[in-house]
Amino acid sequence: MKKNLFLFGFVLIATTMMAQTEKNESWYFKVGGSYFMQTAATEFPTVGGKDALRKVYQGGKLVSEESVTGSFGEGFRTGVTAGYRFNARLGFEMGINYYSSKDKTMAQTISDVPFIPTGSVYNFKSVGQITAFDLAPSLVLFLGEHKGFEPYTKVGVLVPVHGDLEITTDAVAPIGANPSTGAPVFGAVHSVDVVKPNPTLGFSAVVGTSYKLSKNISAFAELEYRNFTVHGKTKETTEFTVNGADALSTRTKSQIHTNYVDKLTTNSNNSINPNGVDTTKPLNELSSYVGISGLGLTLGLKYSL
Repeated sequence: MKKNLFLFGFVLIATTMMAQTEKNESWYFKVGGSYFMQTAATEFPTVGGKDALRKVYQGGKLVSEESVTGSFGEGFRTGVTAGYRFNARLGFEMGINYYSSKDKTMAQTISDVPFIPTGSVYNFKSVGQITAFDLAPSLVLFLGEHKGFEPYTKVGVLVPVHGDLEITTDAVAPIGANPSTGAPVFGAVHSVDVVKPNPTLGFSAVVGTSYKLSKNISAFAELEYRNFTVHGKTKETTEFTVNGADALSTRTKSQIHTNYVDKLTTNSNNSINPNGVDTTKPLNELSSYVGISGLGLTLGLKYSL
């Protein structure tokens, strides 16, 4: 469906370009800010070995369980754009944007007692946020000016050039044992994991209009739909504290570093390996993805040369 819409947009613009004879070449520049709402929610990937679930325990017994779904498509974006009009109808834009998503809970466990028969962590919560810079080349079809308003449409691609998914986890977990009774001793554990992505491409479709404020300056508003997914490449723990004290040095390399792969075999550095995990090497885990689909409104100013 996305490919068909994308091809339709390019065919429509190309047809208009061939039919257009009036020349009106000019450069213009835009600056604006956007707010996006997520348009599709999917189940989040596994976080630190924890499935994307929200579990509630009472008295050590599981009383509710539900999937945690969502998208990192909700958030704020700022950007600048350079555009060139080939004629009165056709143009090209190249945008550079910075995006910061809204925090999203990716996994959570809630319990009213300090030990769960099926696990050793309680009141566990992982929250993720994506920040990214992207390039956004697009073709623009101007629909004609009337009383200062000039509506237009554009289609293009999104090319993330830098960014990551930061996952912050807070939990109460066993940090040792009582020397007299052997009972587990619990403490507050805090960690931050940074996931770096593989290269990817996204799709963007926009309808908008500008309104001329003066000879060279216009205000503009755009409604934009965008959709792309990001696959993890590596993960690194950058913070790990226990009861507020830095404990990152107590973690092994396999606990701090992860390389994502498409397939786990008996040769992978994972528990599937019959020899176990080599703690001196990065852990191998299956590659997963998160969605960044959203519908957003952009407001800004345009300066035409």
